[in-house]
Amino acid sequence: MRKITIAIDGFSSCGKSTMAKDLAREIGYIYIDSGAMYRAVTLYCIENGLLCNGQIDVEKLRNEIDNIHISFRPNEKTNRPDTYLNGTNVENKIRTMEVSAHVSPVAALDFVREAMVRQQQEMGRQKGIVMDGRDIGTTVFPDAELKIFVTASPEIRAQRRYDELKAKGQDVDFDDILENVKQRDYIDQNREVSPLRKADDALLLDNSHLTIEQQKEWLAEQFERIAGQ
Repeated sequence: MRKITIAIDGFSSCGKSTMAKDLAREIGYIYIDSGAMYRAVTLYCIENGLLCNGQIDVEKLRNEIDNIHISFRPNEKTNRPDTYLNGTNVENKIRTMEVSAHVSPVAALDFVREAMVRQQQEMGRQKGIVMDGRDIGTTVFPDAELKIFVTASPEIRAQRRYDELKAKGQDVDFDDILENVKQRDYIDQNREVSPLRKADDALLLDNSHLTIEQQKEWLAEQFERIAGQ
């Protein structure tokens, strides 16, 4: 089979990252979590005083963006890549509600997206990668051989996020998470730079009522169909 680029886009909390990680592991590809990259930039803002009362110090972030480097390294315990911010493992820190609440406006900044897209395109130059996010099939890799757009109802996505955070021991409220999901949907779809949308040639996957196994089977079929051509 030929090496291809797989772009997986879709709404927040659709399970895109888990789906992409599992697929990459099963087919021996490199996985790149673009959403984690924007979460890492948001964490950088929080930890370096660039976010105050929900407001971003845009000019300071613009001046520092070239010093923000995101990378991924395999975790031997989970068999999945962890996210590193300037050489420090931040995988757990970037999954908190505090980061979730601020990531969409940070990701909507044009210079942030340009910087992250450059890093993503450099990572994917050799093909044989799976990347998920909001604009992978439309902006980062418009020529990807396999594009998938994932969706599910806001309520189901909020429940998945709630279950995930509770399992990590975090004290969270379902209604707060549902509101966060809806706000992120609005921001992601209406931002000026690279808004969330389905690429014309992307395959639609509504996983609201699919089991993990059904989803894996569907993904494997699409990969074999395209890579085997």
